[in-house]
Amino acid sequence: MKKKTWILASSLGLVLVVVSVVATLLLTPVLTTKARGTATNGVDASGTFVIAWNKELLKIVKTPGAQPATIHPTRSYAILHAAIYDAVVSITGDAPAYLFSVAAPSGARADAAAAQAGHDALVALYPKWKAALDAQLAGELATIPSGAGKQQGIQVGQTVATRLLATRATDGSADKASPFVPGNYQLTPPKFAAPVFTTWGNVTPFVLNNGAQFRPGPPPAVTSQAYIQALNEVKSLGQNTSTTRTADQTVIAKFWAGPIWNTWNEIAENAALAHHTNLETTARLFAVLNLSFADSTIAFYDAKYFYQLWRPVTAIRLAKTGGNPAVVGDPTWTPLAATALDPSYPSAHGVISGDGAVVLSAFFGNQDHIRLTSDVLPGVVRTFTSYSDVTTEAGLSRIYAGQHTRIEVQVGSQLGQTVAEFVISDLGV
Repeated sequence: MKKKTWILASSLGLVLVVVSVVATLLLTPVLTTKARGTATNGVDASGTFVIAWNKELLKIVKTPGAQPATIHPTRSYAILHAAIYDAVVSITGDAPAYLFSVAAPSGARADAAAAQAGHDALVALYPKWKAALDAQLAGELATIPSGAGKQQGIQVGQTVATRLLATRATDGSADKASPFVPGNYQLTPPKFAAPVFTTWGNVTPFVLNNGAQFRPGPPPAVTSQAYIQALNEVKSLGQNTSTTRTADQTVIAKFWAGPIWNTWNEIAENAALAHHTNLETTARLFAVLNLSFADSTIAFYDAKYFYQLWRPVTAIRLAKTGGNPAVVGDPTWTPLAATALDPSYPSAHGVISGDGAVVLSAFFGNQDHIRLTSDVLPGVVRTFTSYSDVTTEAGLSRIYAGQHTRIEVQVGSQLGQTVAEFVISDLGV
């Protein structure tokens, strides 16, 4: 498990004392937090600064070419929100930090700390965006009254972001990925492109002990009745010319085609705004959510390349060689959506959606009013009454799109739930 560091800061000097901290697991939903101090130091501010930096990162990762091809975006989300959260709780003192706690004067502004930490984290990760990020920081700091508390908050944000970025500099994310060696998993049409994140499962997690900590058991044999039944379902519903998939199922398949971690961050933004969460609660929400996403991504890549299960398109096209007499092979079968890179087990959509439902339910309860749009299908709106319903539909979308079997979705969802519960136990909700 990670070590938490408390930083005792004067105006210039730093003394480091490393201690292990076990956080308390709180399972009741939290909507607001009464922070230490007074309203004059920003602890009662809304969570809009946190949401604004999240929106800025969403904008960056959606910009073609902005995200380094070999660095998974969930790492950036986790670094951003861990920095903001640790900066805020360093001042409020109401909860253990994720990693670094700076001893701040009682008058230090938590909102200034959040703004500065968000800025510094993103400038380090995306230096080409510095001008836009500087402008956002200036706009936020302009809303905070001048004074010692503002400058003290800025110093806290700078210190926490610097320390956190230094910690992640040697996490293995920059290591060159191993060349892909075909095994049970085969490259998929139409481009037969080699996967990129072959060794992402070896990246140092943020909270988990290692990527294999919650590795799921093996998938059923490809000759088993369970696998055959699941594959036949995808073969019927997931084909590009399927006559069994309904019109709504086709919409679902396309609606959820974008990066699933982006979608759940947008869901979290809407929930925080709807519930009027304050600065500390919003910072905690996005930290728990994105630390869960980052570690779950490491975990699902570990499992994908440990088991190397072929994708449905390969299994269906090569059904005869797979020894599946119950599956009628079709060498021309094509999924509704082009198959994503990487082996099939478990489903990334299943994993991340399992995370999202657990975290958001811990804060707001499972039942909620959820309204969601899609970058892939502009103008289409889908509504839900629970976070578990969102998870279910996100998982089914991968079957309708011809990407995954039901087995891979269900195992992925359980993995995500397990990781999220572990992260919640570490940070507390």
